[in-house]
Amino acid sequence: MSDIAITLPDGSERTLPEGATGTDLASSIGKRLAKDAVVVEVNGEPTDLAVPLHDGDAVRIVTVKDDEALEHLRHSTAHVLAQAVLKLWPGATFAGGPAIADGFYYDFELPDGATFSEEDLERIDAEMRRIISANQPFERFELPVDEARDLMAEHPYKRTFMDLAAAVVGDGDGSDDAVADELAADVVGGSTISFYRNTPGFVDMCRGPHVPSTGRLGHFQLMRVAGAYFRGSEKNPMLQRIYGTAWASDAQLKEHLHRLEEAQKRDHRRLGVELDLFSFPDEVGSGLAVFHPKGGIVRRLMEDYSRQRHEEAGYDFVYSPHITKGELFQTSGHLEWYADGMYPPMELDPGAGGTGTEYYLKPMNCPFHILIYRSRTRSYRDLPLRMFEFGTVYRYEKSGVVHGLTRARGFAQDDAHIFTTKEQMGDEISSLLDFVLDLLRDYGLDDFYLELSTKPEEKAIGSDAEWEEATEALRVAASGKDLELVMDPGGGAFYAPKISVQARDAIGRSWQMSTIQVDLMLPQRFDLSYIGADGDKHRPVMIHRALFGSVERFFAVLLEHYAGAFPAWLAPVQAKVLPVADAHAAYAAEVAAELRGHGFRSEVVAADETLGNRIRRAKGDKVPYVLVVGDDDVAHRTVGVNPRARDGERGEVERDVTLGSFVQRLAADVASKR
Repeated sequence: MSDIAITLPDGSERTLPEGATGTDLASSIGKRLAKDAVVVEVNGEPTDLAVPLHDGDAVRIVTVKDDEALEHLRHSTAHVLAQAVLKLWPGATFAGGPAIADGFYYDFELPDGATFSEEDLERIDAEMRRIISANQPFERFELPVDEARDLMAEHPYKRTFMDLAAAVVGDGDGSDDAVADELAADVVGGSTISFYRNTPGFVDMCRGPHVPSTGRLGHFQLMRVAGAYFRGSEKNPMLQRIYGTAWASDAQLKEHLHRLEEAQKRDHRRLGVELDLFSFPDEVGSGLAVFHPKGGIVRRLMEDYSRQRHEEAGYDFVYSPHITKGELFQTSGHLEWYADGMYPPMELDPGAGGTGTEYYLKPMNCPFHILIYRSRTRSYRDLPLRMFEFGTVYRYEKSGVVHGLTRARGFAQDDAHIFTTKEQMGDEISSLLDFVLDLLRDYGLDDFYLELSTKPEEKAIGSDAEWEEATEALRVAASGKDLELVMDPGGGAFYAPKISVQARDAIGRSWQMSTIQVDLMLPQRFDLSYIGADGDKHRPVMIHRALFGSVERFFAVLLEHYAGAFPAWLAPVQAKVLPVADAHAAYAAEVAAELRGHGFRSEVVAADETLGNRIRRAKGDKVPYVLVVGDDDVAHRTVGVNPRARDGERGEVERDVTLGSFVQRLAADVASKR
């Protein structure tokens, strides 16, 4: 038997006997490495540890310490979930079960229309842990397509996946379904399909790789059950989806569950009700919010400050209608590329033949700003021309993805469109990035990275050269900001690449905030031009920029970031004044009036119950300051200051604070955006 030479990531070589596997390689390096190994990357491709290596292979051992190990741990745990369900419910069938961000899921159909309960999750969890304790090996094998179909005869969803995968491999466009495209990789050479077996009683179609055995798993928790249409289509049967989370260690699992608990406390939908900020009345419709007075104050303050900063930065404020003739979106390309996300048209103004004109609720503000630009001849001296609008748009999101204010059907975009020359483009993008980052910091977000989304593979207009030019301009601008730059291949809009500012909130979650798109396409479609210094017509560049993304979504992000405790400048009520008894009510009203006279938002809480209860309720309303006034305060024109806890530190109660000094303190808080 001859030896083989394996190249390790550091460039060194290791000699092993012919037929040696990834497990053998890890063991030859060290016992600890062999214990921690999850899969191996062979020539850049993740592979099972049990697969034989070949002479000349470049091999990297992926351990539980590597980020990419989580995908394989979660994928393997999903298989254990499927095995447990099929054992506990004889006659059940299953569809797909991938790893996802922070966890995994699997879709099932139970016999006789049965459904999962919360108690069932406990049973499934217990069965999964028995499977893990048994340390069952994950064994890969391949079958010809016909034999594979016979093996999955009792599982119609798996057979459908096989058909979809075969179609993709066979003609290249059998389906545009993402799951089918992924499953196409399971077809080896177009003639066999790969499977994994845990026991003789459980087999699943899968491309792999998996951890060596179920005993390598265990740091998981089943989270919830949800409905999910097969392949995401409402035309297909509704399946039951079990979500779970899995991690490389118990400590990581506990940390994640703590984050989820904290996120639940911060859920903007719950806080919106508790703090009386907004609601979603059934009478209005799904995804359409109404803002209550207190929420209206926060929203107005957000918008007013944004308007102020835009005015200082040289933007022109514009306004556009909520509906328009369909031909506008025909020209822009939205009806060709975005119609599924638009509300259906209204047929109005019937002519002699009885046929009317189709009007649409606008999903975007861009075409209106283009028409404003095109309304008269523009010179190079007019550029860059910066337009800004808080424009309400409407998008028909599927009911399954509507989520409070973060995924709504009607929302106001803080939309800016900048028309520049190509020579100005680079500097303008760089300045835009500085502008949005600076403004986001004023709202309390300061942990950022940038994401560059490039040309979609299928749905895109324009030439590769134009896309490359626009993408490079964004890349150069982003590279100069001393922030991490992450690539998002194929994530651009159909007309333009984009930079997204990703912000991490107080508990470390990432939110997509501002976007900047460099658009060379729409100026062509609308035949935009400007007169250059040479007297000839030239095509402008159009830059799309949304600072908040949408006012509603940004409101939700801030609400969760601050856990409802808005900084003083944004708080709907900045100070509540509590008289100790009815005898102090007149002075409490005087204090509140004094604060309002300085432009601060204050309320008096009448002495109709104990002082302790009123203080607790005021703190529950997350008011920055609770002011208590009693006999001494009336006599000396002072207040007792009970500040809200800040940065995890409990606020210390202060007595005998003069009203004037408190006014100065609150003014300083507001000015500093704290």
